[in-house]
Amino acid sequence: MHKLNRPVLILLLTCWVVSSQAQKSVLQYVDPFIGTENSGNVFPGPSLPFGMVRLSPDGKMKKGKSPNNNSGYVSKSAVYGFSHTHVSGTGGGAKYGNILLMPGLGPADIKSHESEVSDEVAMPGYYSATLKKLESSKTLSQSFIKVELTTTHSVGLHRYTFPKSNQSHILIDAASFLVKGSSVQKLINSGIKILSDTEIEGFGTIAGGWNEGAPYTVYFHAVFNTPASSSQTWKNGVLSDEKEVKPATQKSKTACGAVFNYQTSAGQQIVAKVGISFISCAKARQNLALESGGKDFGQVKQEALETWTDLLQRIQIEDDNEANKKMFYTALYHVFLMPSNRTGENPLWQSDEPYYDDFYAIWDTYRASNPLITLLDQKRQEDIIRSLIDIYKHEGYMPDARSGNDNGLIQGGTNSDVLITDAYLKGLKNIDYSKAYEAMVKNAEVEPLRPKKEGREGIELYKSLGYVPYGISIAGSRTVEYAANDASIAMLAKGLGKTADAEKYLKRASNWQNIWRPLSNHGAKGFIWPKNKNGSWVDDFDFFRNGTFAGFLYEGNTWTYSLYVPQDVKKLMEFTGGKNAFVNRLDTFFVNQYYNVNNEPGFLMPCLYIWAGRQDRTAFVVNQTRNTRYSTGRGGLPGNDDSGAMSAWYAMHAMGFYPNAGQDVYLITAPLFKKVSVKLSTNKYLTIKSKNISKENIYIQSAKLNGKSWKKSWFRHADIINGATLEFVMGNKPSRWGSKNPPPSLSDKSN
Repeated sequence: MHKLNRPVLILLLTCWVVSSQAQKSVLQYVDPFIGTENSGNVFPGPSLPFGMVRLSPDGKMKKGKSPNNNSGYVSKSAVYGFSHTHVSGTGGGAKYGNILLMPGLGPADIKSHESEVSDEVAMPGYYSATLKKLESSKTLSQSFIKVELTTTHSVGLHRYTFPKSNQSHILIDAASFLVKGSSVQKLINSGIKILSDTEIEGFGTIAGGWNEGAPYTVYFHAVFNTPASSSQTWKNGVLSDEKEVKPATQKSKTACGAVFNYQTSAGQQIVAKVGISFISCAKARQNLALESGGKDFGQVKQEALETWTDLLQRIQIEDDNEANKKMFYTALYHVFLMPSNRTGENPLWQSDEPYYDDFYAIWDTYRASNPLITLLDQKRQEDIIRSLIDIYKHEGYMPDARSGNDNGLIQGGTNSDVLITDAYLKGLKNIDYSKAYEAMVKNAEVEPLRPKKEGREGIELYKSLGYVPYGISIAGSRTVEYAANDASIAMLAKGLGKTADAEKYLKRASNWQNIWRPLSNHGAKGFIWPKNKNGSWVDDFDFFRNGTFAGFLYEGNTWTYSLYVPQDVKKLMEFTGGKNAFVNRLDTFFVNQYYNVNNEPGFLMPCLYIWAGRQDRTAFVVNQTRNTRYSTGRGGLPGNDDSGAMSAWYAMHAMGFYPNAGQDVYLITAPLFKKVSVKLSTNKYLTIKSKNISKENIYIQSAKLNGKSWKKSWFRHADIINGATLEFVMGNKPSRWGSKNPPPSLSDKSN
């Protein structure tokens, strides 16, 4: 055995200490409670990146009030259990909340078993809290149970620390689900079987929810480390000594569960491992054995923490502002919660391709989340896209949204098109682009039979008229988004050598112009406006009318949507009257607070100044938005996190650049940190250094890329993906840096 001399040993120990400190520092900046209030709709419980299990507390509001969080968590509220399936940050209505466990004391009450909660702690892969409930109404003595949760990919682990009691119990609800929103979930059926005093299995079948989804079934198999002294099942609210509850018929709507009873000593810990599956109880049992067999709670927790550390520390930050680092790493954490990797768990068909669910929705995530995933984990993004293509092969459409193994709801265009072209232009491999192109063309050409679920509603009229006419839901949103989607098809067609198709869809990418009406408002001229099928304009419309599914525009007014032409900002600028008029229009938009970052159609808007040569205005707006709309409190997100989309907006701008999705272009915006080191998918590093940066010094004075002067306020994916160093010199006054050589647009002569 070789002996290490003292200097080498000291060096190795130093490296080990530095590495350990780095790992610790990344996780200490993640606060899963950020976004649990103010309609952020995130859940604080544990999950792995893109995990199938998302184990989190489900809350109950006071009488007369509805839960304010689609994830199930209600901040500072009583908890009625801990279920294994949730979505993150989504609006519009709840989904999941399946297979719920709840520890308790005293006789089991299957109808009312909520408890007050305190001492909550959450970090990536771990959650703990104290439950407090009166054990006896006569003695009024308070009893406490400590709850700890952790997960593998498909297994939820519960560790309950009980007080001394002859009536400790754990309730298992096979029929649990969340209820919220206009399209509520509903029970189809459930079943349960007690296998022994330490094992139980069952299922719950639920339909509905946000995407008005078809029935989905979650199966489970649970193992307890402590034998129960007795057990019972229940059916439709009635307890029984029967060991199994079977639904009488497929339409019987049987709600069932079980109770495991224990006599516990003070401080006794009972651990439950709950494997889930969308295939069968046998598959749930297999998942449990493969992922957690032979491992105790502490080991699984440590592995979860290490998994998150390995991912999050791909970006290292040097800065003195602790709050900014906390906001950044929490944002990064949120991005990697969805969609759900359910490869091997598809109950609808067998395939060797990856399978992902809970695209909730691509309309939200294509703008920043997916480009960020591409930078850090290219293989993951390839698998996500392959899953979309496989769904097309078996169901006829790539989803824009999907949850519970069913497509829907469409919120505008078919933005899977954007993901495909984004991947192609950035050189992602292992994707069948020919099959993807086939799916994109179907989106663009075939009227869907289920227009709420998939495809492009009104596409036949769009093709013949050049726009979606007023009267079809969100006709304005659809028109501008279909045009952007057609631009993606045109770019991929060009890459695949389909010249005629490229010309066809390039022309259609200008269809937004067909609903551009030369009206004036607050000094700005020209707006997206509703047009009837006969070509006449609709006069009964307002510049500031925010839309719904039934309106002309979705989640935005015409001030916002009239700035949504990401494929051709140059042409948009011409339509608004040129550079000066465009800058004045943007100033009016932001100064008058027409801008709303909490809805995705406005995500790119702060960057539009760059095409007009005013990168300094982009820096100002981005910095102001970060400072006023994001914080480290529980209400620290400006709105629904939307599967990490809102967080991705922050994370990208904090690093100092933002993607124009569907292209290989990044726009330089407003760096927040002294130094950022990004380990890219290629295992090379992008290093971003910002000299003289401070709260006041928000404006770029000069820049270098790989040691050479860089005067463009944008760069391409190829400029950085094999490693690069980007250096900024910051100052407190606007400069003319980046005022020339605007980013590309479809109407450029080179295109």
